[in-house]
Amino acid sequence: MVSSTLPSWDLSDFYRSPQDSAIEQDLALAKQYANEFASTYQTPANEPSPLTKSSTLLQSIKDYERLEELLGKLMSYAFLNSATQLNDTGAQQFLQYIQEQITALFSNLVFYNLALCQLEDANLEQSFAELAALNRYRSWINNARLYKPHQLPEEQEKLLIEKSLTGRSAWNRLYDETLAAIRFEWKGEKIGISEVVDKLSDKDEAVRAEAARSMHDGLQSNISIFTTVTNVLAKDKEIDDRWRRYPHPVASRNLANQVEDDVVEALAAAVTAAYPSLSHRYYALKAKWMGKNKIEYWDRNAPLPEAEDRTIDWEEAKDIVHKAYQKFSPEMAEIGKRFFDNPWIDVPAKPGKRSGAFAHPTVPSLHPYLMLNYQGKLRDVMTLAHELGHGVHQVLAATQGPLLADTPLTIAETASVFGEMLTFQSLLQQCSTNDQKRSMIAAKVEDMLNTVVRQIAFFEFEKQVHQRRRSGELSATDLGEIWIQTQRDALGDAVNLDERITPYWAYISHFIHAPFYVYAYAFGDCLVNSLYAVYQQGHPGFAEKYLDLLRAGGSKRYPELLAPFGLDAKDPAFWNRGLTMISGLIDQLENL
Repeated sequence: MVSSTLPSWDLSDFYRSPQDSAIEQDLALAKQYANEFASTYQTPANEPSPLTKSSTLLQSIKDYERLEELLGKLMSYAFLNSATQLNDTGAQQFLQYIQEQITALFSNLVFYNLALCQLEDANLEQSFAELAALNRYRSWINNARLYKPHQLPEEQEKLLIEKSLTGRSAWNRLYDETLAAIRFEWKGEKIGISEVVDKLSDKDEAVRAEAARSMHDGLQSNISIFTTVTNVLAKDKEIDDRWRRYPHPVASRNLANQVEDDVVEALAAAVTAAYPSLSHRYYALKAKWMGKNKIEYWDRNAPLPEAEDRTIDWEEAKDIVHKAYQKFSPEMAEIGKRFFDNPWIDVPAKPGKRSGAFAHPTVPSLHPYLMLNYQGKLRDVMTLAHELGHGVHQVLAATQGPLLADTPLTIAETASVFGEMLTFQSLLQQCSTNDQKRSMIAAKVEDMLNTVVRQIAFFEFEKQVHQRRRSGELSATDLGEIWIQTQRDALGDAVNLDERITPYWAYISHFIHAPFYVYAYAFGDCLVNSLYAVYQQGHPGFAEKYLDLLRAGGSKRYPELLAPFGLDAKDPAFWNRGLTMISGLIDQLENL
């Protein structure tokens, strides 16, 4: 049993409470900054922009960065305060209030990104040449200007920003509150989504089967709401894409991730082509180990029969991850230790808490916060390693400042997946028997299949949903059919799927919050597999180069970040190299 004294985060580094007078003071200061910014840099359409002057352009960026920092502090606090209290009306109202205040401010600053995009290339290059300090922000300016072909007139942009509060944001809120409110039946008790999902990896087959039934019933009881939310948001995205002239549903995500369409399609194609040699082969092996012709879908993450079935205490979990980080880099371990020594992690699973796990970077002047739903399983230890990797990355990148610290999703998953790999390798070295090794490698293979194969299956699900939604609204049956077919393609004939799995798409929150986010996990896993292979080969100065990659934040694009390691994600062989590591682990399992 997991200790009942698991730590929770303390958000007082932001504000004492939602009633703290400093919140209204900071909102007033933000409004002052925004008004000063608009009066200084906004000009009538028929007048030249002051941004053509290099010194003015640099000062505008610094002023914008100051405002971003302050608004980021307010929004981070409101979001984190709500994340563990989804069933608390006051916490949700406070989040909505802060969102409305910030949205109103940003709608009046739309002119700035439009003005940046209207600068002539020659004029901008002259500014870079005249003022060396401006080059620090070159990547941020260039990334902002990528959106020029997709921008709308200023008044339309302002309208869309303001309407988002009653549009996408409102539907996201409805989804979150609905999912958090579901109480799943469990032996006469009521439990939340994180707790019932955890029981799908229990050692007892009867527990897994009952959890699968309970999960189906709970999701199905709200399927009409989830179906409506999915349809509305898919249509909302189609309208936005059409007005902004994006050629296909994934295009806007690729642009945000600073990755080319053909690179993403190459990744998806490589993974789907490898389904037979990866997931299909592995689950056939697992069925044999479990003495079955086929495993049930609730057996997918079950521990192997000989696996040690024990609860890993939180203190032990911290020690496992810290030692793994320490062995690779004392600096990385020291940064990670700050999260353990301070109340920066919310650990326990509890009613009303957001499901899953995340790391929130907040703002560079403060520090990140991590959220877990820790249940004491090996997978929970790996989740800690994953989120702590994000936290270390965010701390290192914070030196870049508010505008350059954020990384695109394709790179953002690097440190997290690398942290998992370090922890796995550390635990594997401690195994003394073949049974222990097989259990450990099998758990890692399943994590990698969940990160690569399953996420690309999610990606294929999303593509079909968004494409079919363009022809009309989808029913819950339609969504279930797409779900079960994409799952069947990914898992293969060794996994038995039936109609009880059809509503499971409804608990994948990424579909709602960030369409097409999911491929970033596969991108990151394959990228890390390639990076780790370079590390294993004894690449000179690897650890320091790796930390430099993390320190870069969003100041460099992925080709430049990978170049010091001799890697090129545009090389067709790159993705197969990453997938080979997974197949190699399955080879080891066959030989044990």
